[in-house]
Amino acid sequence: MAKSPKNSSGRGQRDLKVKVKTARGRKLSSTLWLQRQLNDPYVKRAQADGYRGRAAYKILELDDKFRFLVPGARVVDLGCAPGGWCQVAAKRVNALGEKQGKAIGTILGIDLQEVDPIAGCEIHQLDFMEDDADDKVKEWLGGKADVVMSDMAASASGHKQTDHLRIMALCEAAAYLAFDVLEEGGTFVAKVLAGGAEGSLQQILKQRFTKVAHVKPPASRSDSSEKFVVATGFRG
Repeated sequence: MAKSPKNSSGRGQRDLKVKVKTARGRKLSSTLWLQRQLNDPYVKRAQADGYRGRAAYKILELDDKFRFLVPGARVVDLGCAPGGWCQVAAKRVNALGEKQGKAIGTILGIDLQEVDPIAGCEIHQLDFMEDDADDKVKEWLGGKADVVMSDMAASASGHKQTDHLRIMALCEAAAYLAFDVLEEGGTFVAKVLAGGAEGSLQQILKQRFTKVAHVKPPASRSDSSEKFVVATGFRG
C-alpha cells in the first residue's frame, strides 16, 4: 500500500515561527523585538501590499470605522515617516486621481526627517512645533485641512511614565496645530498611550469637537498600551 507523501521538513503544512538567536552585542529586548517583527502577520501583509510599515493597517482600520478619508479630502499627516499612513490616505482621498468622477484629494506629509517621495503626496521637512508651522501648512495646502492625523511617538526612554507624558505632550501639540488648520467639521486622529494623562487631552478635544472616541484598532498589538483618539466634527 502506497504511503501518503510527507512534507520534506517532517512537520506537515504548519506555519513555523521564526526564532532569532541572540547575537553578540545585541540585547535580549532587541532580539525579542526582531523575533516579533518576523512573526507578525501585519508586517508580512505590509510587505506583500507594498506599504512602508504595519502601521498602515491601523489607519485603514480606523478609517473603515469612522470614514474620514473621503475622495477630495485635504489631509495633513504629522510625523509621516516612513510614509505608510500617507500611502493609505493617498488612495482613499483619490490623490492620484485614479477614481474617475471622484474629487481629487490632497495629502501633505510633515516630518522632522527627510522622507522618500510617496506617489500622490507632497512631503515637507518641518518641525510642526515652530511658531509659523500652521501658516506654512495652510500655504502648502492652499487653504485649510479636512483631516489632521498623527501616528507620532516620542523616543522611548525605558521609563513607562516618562514615555507616557512625552507622547501625550506631543499629541497635545498636534491637537493645537489641528485647531489652527482644520476646517469646520474636520477630523483629528492621533496616537495616545493609556496611562492617566490622556484625560486632559480628552477634555480639550471635547470642547472643540462634537464627538471624541478612543479606539484600539486590531492592527495595534495587544501587548501595547497605544490607542487612538478620533475627534470628529471640529467646531471651528
